[in-house]
Amino acid sequence: MPELWYAVAVLMLTAYVVLDGFDFGAGALHLFVAKTDTERREVLAAIGPYWDGNEVWLLAAGGALFVGFPKILSSGISGFYFAIFLVLWSLILRGIAIEFRSHVTDSIWRRTWDFGFAMASILLPVFFGAALGNLIRGVPLDPDGWFELALFTDFTAKDPVGILDWYTVLVGVFALAALLGHGATFLAWKTDGAVNERSQALVRRLYAVVAVLWVAVTAATAAVNSDLIAALPRRPLAIFLASWAAAGLAAVFAFTSRGRDRAAFLGSCSFLAGLSMATAACVFPVMLRSLSNPALSLTAHNAGGDPEGLRTAVGWLVIGLPLVVLYYVIVFRLHRGKAVAAADGEGY
Repeated sequence: MPELWYAVAVLMLTAYVVLDGFDFGAGALHLFVAKTDTERREVLAAIGPYWDGNEVWLLAAGGALFVGFPKILSSGISGFYFAIFLVLWSLILRGIAIEFRSHVTDSIWRRTWDFGFAMASILLPVFFGAALGNLIRGVPLDPDGWFELALFTDFTAKDPVGILDWYTVLVGVFALAALLGHGATFLAWKTDGAVNERSQALVRRLYAVVAVLWVAVTAATAAVNSDLIAALPRRPLAIFLASWAAAGLAAVFAFTSRGRDRAAFLGSCSFLAGLSMATAACVFPVMLRSLSNPALSLTAHNAGGDPEGLRTAVGWLVIGLPLVVLYYVIVFRLHRGKAVAAADGEGY
């Protein structure tokens, strides 16, 4: 049962990365690919049907952790308390910016919310990437499973550590670059005209940066958590998923050069999904790694929830998950084709 709920939590977090990732990237890029008010409303029209539904995957992943691994959730929320509030503030700013920017026609009003939307969309991938970096590097767990982290210490990735150090910042920058590239592929697929051309021009440049940073992050991960890299050859599933990610990265370059924007976007989805799940497969069963003493690490086996509750929750999962998949099939079907900016005063 712990293995099943670990897989459920990973799948939900992966869905969040892939789905909310494209509208994070679109938001971060929209000041660069959209120069006029109409073009910026075109970007908002492209992500409009999806962004609020995409964010629900973060809540779903939190719910899966609450059911499956309550000790992990309670320890993580306590230890990352300040960082979690930074994420919440950024999510709130981003949602407000999307909803409010077109309510008033004044150019200063709209530019202000456009800036807020872009900044929140840039900061969130960095925050989430840094959080992943903390989980991979490890945190200073005490014997009771709790930890505290300063925002930063000496940036060495050695105890005493903070939330930010050279490694977590590098992972945050990598996450930002990957989601910028992901957003560019989405906008190239869903927009037309000048926005489409600018997005297409950015895809290959951004993914070239991603490819370089992927190598750098892999080398850095080997330095701060050698167990993760050492586990890869012994885990066929992780090898398959890492290969899937590499194939997705290659597909982005191949299909972008041929003008096949939807296929390039699907390649980007494959890259992010494969990389996220390969990382999870390598660290399993560890969920909160102890930096000082591996025996103190919280794992899927020693931090799981009540077995009876987990079995009950599986029944609800079997009912709910197909409905969510059906929802996305309908939404993408209804909004197929290129996005068109709504008339001023209507829509986003």
